[in-house]
Amino acid sequence: MGSPGGGSSCCRVVVAAATLVVLLQLCGSTAAMAAAAKAAAERAKYKDPKQPLNARVDDLLQRMTLAEKIGQMSQIDQENATADVITNYFIGSVLRGGGSVPAANAPPEAWVEMVEEIQRAALSTRLGIPAMFGIDAVHGHGYAYRATVFPHNVGLGCTRDPELAMKIGAAVALEVRATGIPFIFAPCVAVCRDPRWGRCYESFSEDPKLVQQMTSIISGFQGEIPASGRRGAPFVADQHNVAACAKHYVGDGGTTRGINENNTVATFHDLLGIHMRPYYNAIIQGVSSIMVSYSSWNGVKMHANRFLVTDFLKNKLRFRGFVLSDWLGLDRITSPEHANYPLSVKLGILAGIDMVMIPYQYKEFRDYLTTLVQNGSIPMRRIDDAVRRILRVKFTLGLFENPHADTSLAGELGKPEHRDLAREAVRKSLVLLKNGKPGEKPLLPLPKKPHGGRSILVAGSHADDLGSQCGGWTIKWQGLTGNNFTAGTTILDAVKSAVVPGTDVVYAENPNAGFIQQNKAKFDYAIVVVGEHRYAETAGDNLNLTIPAPGPAIIENVCGSIRCVVVLISGRPLVVEPYLNAVDALVAAWLPGTEGMGVADVLFGNYGFTGKLSRTWFRSVNQLPMNVGDEHYDPLFPFGFGLETQPSVY
Repeated sequence: MGSPGGGSSCCRVVVAAATLVVLLQLCGSTAAMAAAAKAAAERAKYKDPKQPLNARVDDLLQRMTLAEKIGQMSQIDQENATADVITNYFIGSVLRGGGSVPAANAPPEAWVEMVEEIQRAALSTRLGIPAMFGIDAVHGHGYAYRATVFPHNVGLGCTRDPELAMKIGAAVALEVRATGIPFIFAPCVAVCRDPRWGRCYESFSEDPKLVQQMTSIISGFQGEIPASGRRGAPFVADQHNVAACAKHYVGDGGTTRGINENNTVATFHDLLGIHMRPYYNAIIQGVSSIMVSYSSWNGVKMHANRFLVTDFLKNKLRFRGFVLSDWLGLDRITSPEHANYPLSVKLGILAGIDMVMIPYQYKEFRDYLTTLVQNGSIPMRRIDDAVRRILRVKFTLGLFENPHADTSLAGELGKPEHRDLAREAVRKSLVLLKNGKPGEKPLLPLPKKPHGGRSILVAGSHADDLGSQCGGWTIKWQGLTGNNFTAGTTILDAVKSAVVPGTDVVYAENPNAGFIQQNKAKFDYAIVVVGEHRYAETAGDNLNLTIPAPGPAIIENVCGSIRCVVVLISGRPLVVEPYLNAVDALVAAWLPGTEGMGVADVLFGNYGFTGKLSRTWFRSVNQLPMNVGDEHYDPLFPFGFGLETQPSVY
């Protein structure tokens, strides 16, 4: 079962050690036997950081049993990752799935201890291969209490600022490392071609060229490859960086009608020209792993697509990191799910998947994969290729020399500098779609001191709701509502902080027509903040894309009587044409995250509006899918649109 190319000198060491053990057995010295075995292990090349990377990988691989190799290919949920499971099944990777947190409102130290418990178990195994803990960090370390939550990618795409994306990646890496975690499932480099898709906010743009530019976030996560370094090979700069994962390979943003996990119908030429392009940049930047999509390409499940995973990604593009399945991704090769798991394991591993996300059924996976190897259905060279790739990333990540958390990084989680960076990202991501009715002066920027001593009305379900502001993948998979689950600033609080002290700011979550008629004379203007409810993945698939109630009624009641700016909180363009005539100004704020002050910064003119649409804003869902460059292109606001304002001095 040894890998070819292990090196003759290494083999001599192993043979010599084995001979010594036999001699000592004849002499009956148990203590001497143990000492000899330990000495042999200490001479192992894989433990010597001065050895070349490939020599270390080869040395370790040839020492491993089939069970140990399958363990490295297994990624299980933290809830199942007891010390016994780690040691008995040689588990190589653990992930934080839904709800697997150390405790509610856990500080960094509690996260570190959770990860360290797993690591201690991994290091106690025969070969002491460190475990690699992974977590979703799609817009910051969102599952961690008091972490900085950045705008979702749809907003970052509107900044058109790859340098900013890189800085955000570096900040996220530090916050993740503060909790002892070295591996993240980010970034999503999907090219979302239909906003009806529930993951569209995870995509930087409908335009593959813009998505390519924003993959710079990978160099933030992992660090920039030095000029003398090798491009295209997995790279992690140091212990302040994390291993990144580009996802979801490939075509997840092009499914029919935007239905999650659905079929992408496209020629190979179109697949390469639209959906594949961001992966070229990701590989050049040394991305450590690539996650396979649940979706299909022309009816073939990506998790079983050998042509695209092995022939193209690994052989043609020469990707040298490891390929990771999605959550229960092998199970979903069949319909119904898990209907023929042995077949799913066979198809997935032969397709080229190296690490399998099996949160629960790790025993079943081990048993079936063992049988498939032993009966020749899966050749050992395929197993060795998978393990070699995983070990390469672990060595590159520095886990063998630094398997434990750096507790001095605890203060990085949610630190002021990161919140300032997120605030900058918010204000650069906002897109001004309308500013003033025909024949009237622009409404924005708003005066910080209302005219005639009047008040300011802030209305809407999303004005004082940090959870809705952050969206999905925040504390919980689908997100949360309310203001008590993490630290941040709501838009309402941001408005109160931005205006002149003593200004009367009145908040009405859902003002009815009677309230407006009775009080309209006292308000100089209104800020209406409405939008989508929180969601992630399939739960966010939406075929009508209307503003959820009570948003339309609030716009009608307020903007019919008071000069108003509508701030729309959403993960994608929504139907807004019916309200355009009523509103004085319209701002697409996307899902801005925890730093609501970034919204107030631009509304009140501390900074000008500069954001440009990363997506086409449609008139009607009947036009979808509609993307820039299409033959029949009739948007409400075209790709790249965005009015600008100048900063104001009051």
